[in-house]
Amino acid sequence: MATEAADKLAEEIKSVQKRVDSLQQAVRLAGLRDEVEDLDTKCEELRGRVKDLRARGYPFDKELESKAAGLERQWRALRRGILSEIDAEARSLREDLPEVEQLASRLTGRTPSGKAAQTLVARVEREMDALESKIGAAERSIKGTYDQLESEVEVIASHIARLNWVLDQVDEASFQLLPAEAVIMTVKAQWERGGKDEPEGMLFLTDQRLVFEQREEVATKKILFVTTEKKTIQELLLEVPVALIEEVISSKKGLLGHEDHLEVTFADDAPVTFAHFHIDGQRSEDWKVLIGRAKAGEFDRDRAVKLDKDVVEKVRNAPTRCPVCNAPMTQKVLRGMDSITCEYCGNVIRL
Repeated sequence: MATEAADKLAEEIKSVQKRVDSLQQAVRLAGLRDEVEDLDTKCEELRGRVKDLRARGYPFDKELESKAAGLERQWRALRRGILSEIDAEARSLREDLPEVEQLASRLTGRTPSGKAAQTLVARVEREMDALESKIGAAERSIKGTYDQLESEVEVIASHIARLNWVLDQVDEASFQLLPAEAVIMTVKAQWERGGKDEPEGMLFLTDQRLVFEQREEVATKKILFVTTEKKTIQELLLEVPVALIEEVISSKKGLLGHEDHLEVTFADDAPVTFAHFHIDGQRSEDWKVLIGRAKAGEFDRDRAVKLDKDVVEKVRNAPTRCPVCNAPMTQKVLRGMDSITCEYCGNVIRL
């Protein structure tokens, strides 16, 4: 029994020594200094990241530049005061450390037994608890001066990261955007067509089209139900002008309603009249809003990079009847198109 008590006390003393080592770092508020340095770097990089995004061809969110610059200015105004406060709090906390260290040193080399040792351990632990509480209070107080700004920086940084991922998907696509077309969002999706093999891939929303590209590996050979050979399929399966979208219904399905679904109804002259997509990783309600904004032309008003007037005029002045057979031109003209073809006589009309 005595041996068991001695072993327990020895473990407690060992734990005390580890906590003292940690406190020697903690009173410097080193973790807080690292956070401030990280935020410093993030704020400095924001404007450059927005510039890179524009260079990659993303023209929307015209307030991005001003938001990034504004956050950097706010941080510069706060940074010096925050660092001064960290230094002051650290000096105060270091003044409380020697007492803890002296008490802990009295345990070093002591035979781990007896009430005196147990009482000393308990006393050291109380002092350490008090100092840790002070450190936590100091950290919370200082973080309170910049946590709102840090949150705003994280939001815009995450937004930029997502947009870069979207542009990566466009770079990897098997189709090309039109010269005056820009992507708004993309998401992993499955086009549920009611068949056995439902294609999986990426759903793209641009300011002019809704596009689905199949991207998946499919089995080409199986032995006893085990896939032995497969191939990658990357193919454009659907593209419909946003103007031909008539209705979008978002819904939650599946176990516990964790699956996001989009049901899109198109006009009669679209290549399909209906499409059902199961999207993965984003909210279907958000997609419904994005499609609605694209259809209403809101993204054109949210451009940091303005549209070429000549491109806009080409669409506005596109013929409504074929100059050869006088048939009505029903094809939807999109910005960036160089020509349209009469579906009645095959005449190609340059825009």
